Amino acid sequence: MTRDTAAAPEGRRDPTFPRTARSAAIVFSLSLSMAGASGAQDFRLMETTIDAVHAAFEAGELTCGELVEGYLARIEAYDQAGPALNAVEHVNPRAAEEAEALDAAFAESGPTGPLHCVPVLLKDQVETRDMPTTYGSALFDGFMSGRDATIVTRMREAGAVILAKTTMGEFASRYVGSGFGIIRNPYDPTRNPSGSSGGSGAGAAANFGLVAIGEDTGGSIRGPAAVHSLVGLRPTVPLVSRHGMMPANPSSDTLGPMTRTVRDAAILLDAIAGYDPNDPVTAYAAGRTPESYVDGLDPDGLRGARIGVVREPMDAETDPESDDYRQVRRLVDQAVADLRRLGATVLDPVEVPGLDEAQATYVRNSFETEEATDAYLAELPEAPMRSLREILLAGRVNPWRARGLMNVVGRSTSEQEYLAVLQARERLRRAVLAVLADHDLDALVYATFDHQTTLIAPDVLTNPNPEDGYARGNNRYLSPVIGFPALTVPAGLTDDGLPVGLELLGGPFAEAALLRLGYAYEQGTHRREPPPTTPALDGQASAP
Repeated sequence: MTRDTAAAPEGRRDPTFPRTARSAAIVFSLSLSMAGASGAQDFRLMETTIDAVHAAFEAGELTCGELVEGYLARIEAYDQAGPALNAVEHVNPRAAEEAEALDAAFAESGPTGPLHCVPVLLKDQVETRDMPTTYGSALFDGFMSGRDATIVTRMREAGAVILAKTTMGEFASRYVGSGFGIIRNPYDPTRNPSGSSGGSGAGAAANFGLVAIGEDTGGSIRGPAAVHSLVGLRPTVPLVSRHGMMPANPSSDTLGPMTRTVRDAAILLDAIAGYDPNDPVTAYAAGRTPESYVDGLDPDGLRGARIGVVREPMDAETDPESDDYRQVRRLVDQAVADLRRLGATVLDPVEVPGLDEAQATYVRNSFETEEATDAYLAELPEAPMRSLREILLAGRVNPWRARGLMNVVGRSTSEQEYLAVLQARERLRRAVLAVLADHDLDALVYATFDHQTTLIAPDVLTNPNPEDGYARGNNRYLSPVIGFPALTVPAGLTDDGLPVGLELLGGPFAEAALLRLGYAYEQGTHRREPPPTTPALDGQASAP
């Protein structure tokens, strides 16, 4: 795979992509050496945070241009070379130019906003006016919608640089696509990165950008976050606008942060949350957001909290007798002990009536996709495909994804069976609310996956039924079925070096509480570890 550059035609991939980044490692190292020579403390790119970057700008240790070049160097070194993660679909050909403008603005009047020069990795399900949006499919290669999604507008207004669009499971499922191939997990490139925001997960974990954006219909933020030792927040459905994003199931689609720290997730959420008239469902969020999600973070935020542990597997394929289940369980047990140590009252276990119906309820909802996809494409007169049927008839969609999409063609939300899905959702929603109320709980906690991420099947690009055990032990469906927020945080690595995610679920619009709890857990444990396949380049070492 190759990428867009300033020298390439719009929407085309160019094998000379790295020319703007080819000397970036040298430039970045030189800038760090110069900073050290002038008496300033060296800035370290690896595992850095928004606060650290902004402090380096203020101290004169770093410019926006140097930061962008540093990330471009890492993309060049590791995305198609090295472990060949295949996490990046398009690089912003104007990233250096935007960085230069931000440096000029900073010199004149200081930061342009809370995301000043924050390089963002954006899932390629989300439109940008200046880069193609492909949805992971060869059918949309080079497609330019000519508009920014609402969250892109908000991030840019806050000062961010959309550094790159990330690869995604084709039309928002799994980790492969006809437009790019296979995304690989930087902790073990033979294993899958979860999906469908696998490119955002792999890219954020490998330090290809400062933060990332994913989309979560049934788990596509929290799954990649869990298997990449990241923080991933699936917001309450009405909190973040989906305008400018290809839908899957609108009743559960949402966008959210994927970051290396909880604080960065809170900063990013502050920028993207809130009412948008272009997505009327966000009106439900009016008056339900705090002044700042960041202000509520507290390293002692678990003290006095009440948390219920869900032990019941939500996936019928979970095998409690397997070795990898026991490895995951050991880390979850340690996390529960840490929650107690950090001041929480933990009820272990708690039972949620009807929990075994969460997965079946999610899977039964095949009624929304075609209507929503066709309505979305109708807004894009230049789109190369005009309907879901046309997409399938083109015969180029990855076989597994095509098989899944065939099951939704001809379905409609006016069907009687859709009412049964809505009723099942409401029963489970009430059951969760009752458990939270009866036990006075701030959150429920469980493993995002009860098993490790699995090996990539050799025929995953050609077989409509690949035997790869994808998403084995999946506990992600509860949140999208009931529409409540869930936050995945790193719980550590198994004996063979694979990340495990701990998921916290709260009531509607409980993002501030979840972030507070997650932050206290993070600060009290520091479980995140970067992947071994993408080490620091010269001059980019982690801060001590």
